[in-house]
Amino acid sequence: MDVFPSLPSSTYICTMQYQDVLGLTHIKSHLQSTVKNGRIAHAQMLVGPTGSGVLPLAIAYARDILCGEHNESCHAQLNNLAHPDLHFSFPMPSSAGSSSTKATSDIFLKEWRVFLKENSYGSLPDWYKAIDIEKKNAEIRVAEAQLIMKKLSLKSYEGGYKVLIIWGADKMNTEAANKLLKLIEEPPSKTIILLVAESEDKIINTIKSRCQIIHVPKLNAAVIAEGLQKNLQLTESQSSIIARQADGDYRKAVQFSQNNAEDLQFEQWFVQWVRTAFVAKTKITAINELMDWATTIASVNRETQIRFLNYCIEFFRQAMLKNYKAESAVYLAPQSGFDLSKFAPFVDGNRMIEVQKQLQEAIYHIERNANGKIVLTDLSIGMTRILHSKA
Repeated sequence: MDVFPSLPSSTYICTMQYQDVLGLTHIKSHLQSTVKNGRIAHAQMLVGPTGSGVLPLAIAYARDILCGEHNESCHAQLNNLAHPDLHFSFPMPSSAGSSSTKATSDIFLKEWRVFLKENSYGSLPDWYKAIDIEKKNAEIRVAEAQLIMKKLSLKSYEGGYKVLIIWGADKMNTEAANKLLKLIEEPPSKTIILLVAESEDKIINTIKSRCQIIHVPKLNAAVIAEGLQKNLQLTESQSSIIARQADGDYRKAVQFSQNNAEDLQFEQWFVQWVRTAFVAKTKITAINELMDWATTIASVNRETQIRFLNYCIEFFRQAMLKNYKAESAVYLAPQSGFDLSKFAPFVDGNRMIEVQKQLQEAIYHIERNANGKIVLTDLSIGMTRILHSKA
């Protein structure tokens, strides 16, 4: 089921150098100083939203470690992501294509390089779509961990550092994580391991305790607006509006600028849901419509379900802010004709607490492979009770 369109490849810049990474001035300065002063921690974890540029930041850092300032041949190799001492690892399905061969990052290295050059701020779902594995369970498994150990046991090709970037480290399963524990704690000489993750909560403590953790924040609206003007040639007015709506996420800002964000589909699902929930008290057939709605959402992959539920939390939060007249914080502008001002009075503080609790519980269960249809049906019934409760 191809629900969401891909972003046009021309919308992303190839961000392989510090000056191309949007914002994050303080973090870039810190990383540069570790290289300059020879104080590079052998295991580091960069944690932050994909749209903040965590991956291009890690690549720029790797370039600095491997090439310095004046090694032109090294920089040329990095431009093509083909440096022999820069290694990548990322979530993969359990097998490659229709064969029974265990999938590893090396099998998809060509596709990975193309993806990075065209979608450096791309998300895990973007990567899954690029290699057509949207409906598969992608993880970093023990076969990948064994490949990593083999690669890093070899001497540096150029005689200097070796750098491994593990993207989607929060998708590493427990078996793979345990396999890599010793390597992360005591890697070979001049070996740097950079783990890139959106959530450190999903990474086992024994891995986290062995890493220096750097938290990468959301981008501020001014930085995103500047990036949109530079990279997409938007006007100052256009970029300012979109940057405010993007809530610190450059990837989402690019989506908004192309008018093909998955948020449009999410909005349609959300509107259908709350309208049906509102009439459920008087319309007998509404329960069947809610179950049909749950079936529709459950038909997409778990990653999409989780993003949709997080979108719902934000939609309710925006409605509450509008209800409390905090207009300066309201950036949501529904595209389907849904009137946020009419919905807002139904979302007060007490209801918001209950709504968020229900949605977060649904996310929790879906993350743990619960039956999506059952979880979402239960959520729909619970939401109906909340919306019809007394303020």
